[in-house]
Amino acid sequence: EGIPERKLCPDGLLFNDKLNLFSYPCQYPIDVDCSSRPRTQPAIPSDDCPHQFGYYKLGDRSQCGQFMNCDNGKGHVLDCPYGLAFNSATYQCDWPDLVEDCDEEAYLGFRCPPQGELRAPIRFFRAPDDCRKYFICVDDKPRVNLCGPEQAFNELIRACDGAENVTGCAI
Repeated sequence: EGIPERKLCPDGLLFNDKLNLFSYPCQYPIDVDCSSRPRTQPAIPSDDCPHQFGYYKLGDRSQCGQFMNCDNGKGHVLDCPYGLAFNSATYQCDWPDLVEDCDEEAYLGFRCPPQGELRAPIRFFRAPDDCRKYFICVDDKPRVNLCGPEQAFNELIRACDGAENVTGCAI
């Protein structure tokens, strides 16, 4: 009672000295500024996880949509929403072209066609294999989206439209 004791945060979590007295002081690295305290304890890996706690990207640069949530050494595989990639720097799912260790063209299976003389920062293309799917090229980097039920991507209006209004599409 009233005697301070030294403790370590669980492996994969870091001590946040900026929290108030009643908050749990151990948090994910993204939420803690440890620039003045660069040392961490040795990792305690499990069969599933590199640390006991944390979020970790799975797959290589061409498989960016899955990540592992490690909770007490037990890994839980999670999927990002369709077309998004796990960003290890932010612990969030993001557009693949914004994720440093993701090859967006390999991941999405699409390369933005070369631009002509009239350059546009944003261009739209219907996927050749699925008329509900379309690619948005943002500064020549692909992103993918899906139209809603009973809809298809209409290249004439560059938007999702009723499938009956889209030539060559049968849903």
